[in-house]
Amino acid sequence: MSTLTLSRSGWQSAGGLIPASWTRAIGLVCVGLVVPLGAVLLWSLSATYEWLPTQILPPLGDVGRAMAEMWQNGDLVAHTSISLQRVLFGFTLGALAGLSLGIAMGLSPTFEDYVKPLFSAVVQVPAIGWIPLLMLWLGIDEALKIVIIAKGAFVPMAWNTYSGIRNVPAAYIEVAKAFRFNRRQLLRKVILPAAVPPIFTGIRYGLTHAWGALVAVELLASSEGLGYLLVWGRQMFWLDVVLVAMILIGAIGFVMDTILAALERRLQRWRFEP
Repeated sequence: MSTLTLSRSGWQSAGGLIPASWTRAIGLVCVGLVVPLGAVLLWSLSATYEWLPTQILPPLGDVGRAMAEMWQNGDLVAHTSISLQRVLFGFTLGALAGLSLGIAMGLSPTFEDYVKPLFSAVVQVPAIGWIPLLMLWLGIDEALKIVIIAKGAFVPMAWNTYSGIRNVPAAYIEVAKAFRFNRRQLLRKVILPAAVPPIFTGIRYGLTHAWGALVAVELLASSEGLGYLLVWGRQMFWLDVVLVAMILIGAIGFVMDTILAALERRLQRWRFEP
């Protein structure tokens, strides 16, 4: 039997060295799987012992078969690709607009005085609250969906960019003045690099809000996409299709956020290094 001993760089075993970062990651994954696996087990037991009618909670096997069938006939791929294209386009537009507005408000107090009150009011209205008005202006075609998704990304991106620029430490500015940086050098070498962490947080939240806005607008005004699958399954009383769409929506959102979180940690690792 091999034994494990803890060294400075990780766990040492007879078979070799396991990095400490790997053990932490494996531990986090195992802890994170406890609740999902418990929910799946409870779901399976409910179907086996008929704690709930199948009209309310279909068996896990039925959901798996529905997912496999939709994958084979291409419906799942088609609806997923449409939703991903919409969120990519809308998020890009909203993030760029939010970044521009956040930079403008953060750098110009005069511009902030004019724009921030209206922006603060817009923040209070969720993306789904704009759908009735925008339906009158844009109809229910792709333009409506893109605008709603862009609005979902716009607010967190603008707000985090503005906060990041306004909260740049004064010491950084003083050092830049000591080196006699002009305004352009100050912006490029000091302010924007220092504001990167909150800006990246805005990207993460913006993508999360954009994904949620996508599902909401597809629920109300679409004949394609994962949100439409939810409505279609409910109308046909196919709860297995509804659950397939819900699982896929949650999984895609989780994967996108996990990738951005990993990228954020990698790009900002210098903040945690001694």
